[in-house]
Amino acid sequence: MDLRKVLACVLFSIFLQAGSSENLGTDSVRNCCEGDVLFLLDSSGSVSSFEFSRMLSFLSELVLPFSLGPEHVGVSLLQVGTEPHLEFGFGAYSTQQGLQEALSRTEKLGGDTNTENALIFAKEHVLKQGVPGGARPGLPRVLVWITDGVEPGDVQGPMAELREEGVAVLVVSTGRGNYQVLSDVVSPPVEDHLYFVDIEDMSIITEDLRDAIIRIILAQRLQVRDISSTSAVLHWRPVLAGKGYYDIRFGPVYSGQEGPGGGPGTRPGTGPGHYQRITRPAHSNSAQLSHLRPDTTYNITLIPVSNLESHNKLTALFTTRTEPEAMQSPAQVTVSESAVSSVRVSWGPLQPDVVQSYQLEYSALPSGKLHVVSVSNRQNSTVLTNLLPDTQYLVTVSAQYSSGTEKAMSVKVCTQETLQALADLKLTTTGSDSVQLQWKGGADGLRGYWVTWESESAPSSSAPRSTLYLPPHLLSTTLSNVPPNARVCVSPVYKSARGDGLCCTAHFSSAAVPWSQRL
Repeated sequence: MDLRKVLACVLFSIFLQAGSSENLGTDSVRNCCEGDVLFLLDSSGSVSSFEFSRMLSFLSELVLPFSLGPEHVGVSLLQVGTEPHLEFGFGAYSTQQGLQEALSRTEKLGGDTNTENALIFAKEHVLKQGVPGGARPGLPRVLVWITDGVEPGDVQGPMAELREEGVAVLVVSTGRGNYQVLSDVVSPPVEDHLYFVDIEDMSIITEDLRDAIIRIILAQRLQVRDISSTSAVLHWRPVLAGKGYYDIRFGPVYSGQEGPGGGPGTRPGTGPGHYQRITRPAHSNSAQLSHLRPDTTYNITLIPVSNLESHNKLTALFTTRTEPEAMQSPAQVTVSESAVSSVRVSWGPLQPDVVQSYQLEYSALPSGKLHVVSVSNRQNSTVLTNLLPDTQYLVTVSAQYSSGTEKAMSVKVCTQETLQALADLKLTTTGSDSVQLQWKGGADGLRGYWVTWESESAPSSSAPRSTLYLPPHLLSTTLSNVPPNARVCVSPVYKSARGDGLCCTAHFSSAAVPWSQRL
C-alpha cells in the first residue's frame, strides 16, 4: 500500500476521534436549521491522495456538529472526475456516525476534472427538488464546491443556472484557483462565500464556512414563531448593508389565486383575501404580524429593497391557531325585568380586550320581524322595548371578536300580559240579602271574572269569604245570602294573573235602593 495513503488514513482516524469528543456537543449548531447541503468534491487526477484526505478531513470536521435527518440538515457528496460519482444522497444518513463512516470510506476517483458534467448531474438529479433522491421541496439548497482550482472549466453557465433556481453557491479553493472565475460563480457577497486556503490549513476556515452555510439556510427560510390565533412573529437574517428596507406582505391563502408575492395561493386586492403590507428598516430582523384570522393559513413574502444590490425575495407559509379558550363571552344570557312591552337581557363575562362589540337579534316566535341592536363591548345588558305583550321572543346575543369570528348564545323570553283593570262595577240590592252586580269587560286575553264577598264587620273566622268564578262572556250576576255590609269585589282573570278589580259594599234596607261605587 502507498505510504501516503497509510499516513492519510491514520491522520483521518485520529481526527475523527478528536472531533467526536470535542464538537458533538455544539448546541449552537445542533438543531440549528433545516436544509440540504451538497458538497462537490474535486476527486480528479490533479488532486493528490494527501490533498484528497485533507479535504475529507475538512468535510468531516465541517459537518460534525450538524443534526441530520428529515427535520434537520441533509448532506450529499458528489465527486468530480472524468464522470461524476454520487457518493451518497441527501437522505442516505440521519446520524453522524453513519455519515462519518461514509466519509472515511470515500475513495478518490482520479481522471479528468470534468466539473461541468458534475454540475449538470447535480442540477438534474441531486439538487432538483421533488424527484427521487433529490433535494427536499421547499427547503434551502446549498452547494459547497471544494476544488484545487486547476482547470475549473466552463462552470459559469451551469453555476448561474443553479443560482437562478435558488441554490446558494460557496467555493473553497486550496490556493491555485482562478479568482475571476471562482468569484463569478459564488452567491453574493463574495467575501463571505469564497475561501482561498492552503491545503494544510483548511481547518482555520471550518467555523467561518459552517456559519456561512447556516446563515444562508436561515436567510432563505423565513421563520415564523410565537404563532397565536391572531398574531405571529416573523424572523429573518438581515441581508441589507445598512440601507434600504424590508417590504413584507402577508395574506390568507385561497386555492387557485395569486398571492401577495406573486405566487399561488392568495387572492390579492380588496375583499376577503386582502393582504396586509408592512415595512421594516434595514437593520431589522423581525416583525410582528397582527390582526390575523384564527385557524387560517397565511402566505408571507419578504422582499429586501436596496439600491446597492438585488436580493431574492423570501416566502413562507404558516397557519394560525384556533381561537383561544379565553373566547368565552357570551357564556351565559339571563332575562330580568320582564314587562308588558319590554324586557332586560344580560350576558357575560365581559371581554373588552378581545371583543369589538355585541349584537342582539330578536324576533317574535314563530315568524316575527327580525330586529337588531348593537351595543358597546363594555356593556353587558340592555333593555329591549316596543315588544308585543304576552309574546314569546327568541333573543340571540353575539360577540364580535377582533379576530373576525363570532360566538353567539340564544334564549327565549316572554313579555307579560296586558292585565287590563275592570272599568266599571254597579251593585244593586234586590232583597234583604241579595244583590245584583253589573260591570263592563271584554278585554283581550280575558279568561273570566273572579267574584268575592265577605262581611266587613264580622271576624273572618265566623264569616268566611265566598267566591264565584264566571266565564268571560258574562257581565252580570246575582248573589244571594250576602251578609249585611258585605264587601263585594269583581276582578278580571287573565292567563297569568288577576287584573285590578272593583269593590262595593252592600247596604241593605227595607226598600231596595240602587247603589254603585267606582274605584
